[in-house]
Amino acid sequence: MYIHFNGLKLYAYHGVLPQERRVGAMYTLNLRLALNFTETALTDQVAHTVNYADVFNCIKKEMDIPAGLLEHVAYRIAQRLLEEFSKLTEVYIELYKQNPPMGADCSQIGISLCLKR
Repeated sequence: MYIHFNGLKLYAYHGVLPQERRVGAMYTLNLRLALNFTETALTDQVAHTVNYADVFNCIKKEMDIPAGLLEHVAYRIAQRLLEEFSKLTEVYIELYKQNPPMGADCSQIGISLCLKR
């Protein structure tokens, strides 16, 4: 079973170029978290699942740390989520930079990765 975060928008300061880290950009994140939430479905108790707000806070903290590459940021987010939430068995993340400074008409560029426990 999965929990999905789709189209989560965050402003951050990642990039290889100095101006990217100075000016920042908008990023979009899609996330799929795998866990068994049979007990949650039966009990209707948040204690048996992963709290969405807590997940967002972890994502926000990692996005607030500047990095050169999207790959690095996405990996850090996935690792942190697996460390913070023992119920998770898999984290699939897509991270997109909006309007990347690459001299081409491109609305976004991104990466995806999947980490399993």
